[in-house]
Amino acid sequence: MNGQYKDYYKVLGVSKNASAKEIKSAFRKLARKHHPDANPNNKAAEEKFKEINEAYEVLSDDKKRKAYDQGPQFFTAGGGAGPGGGAYGPGGFSFNFGDFGAGGQADFSSIFDLFGGGGARAGGRRSAAQRGKDLEYAVRLSFEEALKGVTTKINVSGDAPCPTCHGSGAKPGTVPQTCPTCGGRGVTAQDQGFFGLSRACPQCGGSGRIVTDPCPTCRGAGHVAQSKKVTVKLPPGVGDGSKLRFAGKGEAGINGGPPGDLYVIARVEPHPYFKRKGADILLDVPITFSEAALGAKIQVPTTDGRVVLKVPPGTQAGKVFRLKGKGAPKLKGAGTGDMRVKVHVVVPQKLTAQGKDALERFSEVAGEDPRARLFTKG
Repeated sequence: MNGQYKDYYKVLGVSKNASAKEIKSAFRKLARKHHPDANPNNKAAEEKFKEINEAYEVLSDDKKRKAYDQGPQFFTAGGGAGPGGGAYGPGGFSFNFGDFGAGGQADFSSIFDLFGGGGARAGGRRSAAQRGKDLEYAVRLSFEEALKGVTTKINVSGDAPCPTCHGSGAKPGTVPQTCPTCGGRGVTAQDQGFFGLSRACPQCGGSGRIVTDPCPTCRGAGHVAQSKKVTVKLPPGVGDGSKLRFAGKGEAGINGGPPGDLYVIARVEPHPYFKRKGADILLDVPITFSEAALGAKIQVPTTDGRVVLKVPPGTQAGKVFRLKGKGAPKLKGAGTGDMRVKVHVVVPQKLTAQGKDALERFSEVAGEDPRARLFTKG
């Protein structure tokens, strides 16, 4: 603490009236961010990590926090005589690094569990039950299959416990030996000044065990590649890029651990003329000049057959008509979306002599100049 009275609340980013739960939550968040394992060879992160732990050791203890809150006259870090060099003012609370454990080194096994690095426990994390990995696969669907839903089978590949050694990695009839480097703990300690930091044992990789006579099937790995067929049901209305979770369908667990999950991503093939926007289906429909001007009843396709659309007289290009309930099923919530039909007026590129004569006569009697307003002053 270097003899200075630090603002521990500021270090953890909490207010002075923060609850114990808020203090713990802030500590865990900062510990993940500045942990040495997450910031290798970063001295600044290492120092910040020490400071965070220093602050938490005080603020997480009711007595230490009460003394600290009284001010520096009652809580002066690193001064004077007394056990651990922690003598403080009259009525103050003595805080010393002996509280951390033998040699003033903290046991931060709970912190290392946050990073999957393993705590200082017999056998290490890898010898305990572990959840299997999550797997991710893409499934291609036609536009129609995505609307109706589909049940399909996919080949899922991943690791599974070796059937010969049942995950131990050792040849049947033999057992793994305790790692001589870490004594079976799976971690080794590294002196970091006031704090003792634990890291995964380099010899056993954190398992706490050494396989001297490896299994001939898995060659000591404890697991083998496995491929299995999994049946998945994609619900009606699934969209392109939708990600669906199938619990327990992922990679098998280790040492009796639960299996991981399977995530299926839908890849929907484009349709020649239908498009999707959420639960709505979009369709562009061409109409003739006379249909737009005079009005008409036209047939338009939907995903479940043809319907008649009434086009009123004087319909302009770009007009959108809504066909209620003709869209895609909604994944969240009841019902279906709508179909939105956008009309486009098609101008004939070639005219017969009669057609040209008819349009010229129409132009003479129409009596309307659509550009007149562009030249109106004021």
